[in-house]
Amino acid sequence: MKVVPTTLPGVLLLEPQVFGDDRGFFLESYNRQTFAGLGIDEEFVQDNHSFSIGNTLRGLHYQVRQPQGKLVRAIVGAVWM
Repeated sequence: MKVVPTTLPGVLLLEPQVFGDDRGFFLESYNRQTFAGLGIDEEFVQDNHSFSIGNTLRGLHYQVRQPQGKLVRAIVGAVWM
């Protein structure tokens, strides 16, 4: 897992190692032990996946009463920070 710092405090870009061949590819998007080794030792309890048509902007909801860490990935497209 490659860790890339961002200009946002506490926000890291995590780039998984991709193993590919002529059949396609495989990557491990989450591994508790790997993340803990990177200093991310949070309890991971939920994973959501959504699809949006082109030119759609989605945002993260900030939670004051029950703060949550967010793990975000873009399968196609980009993540804007």
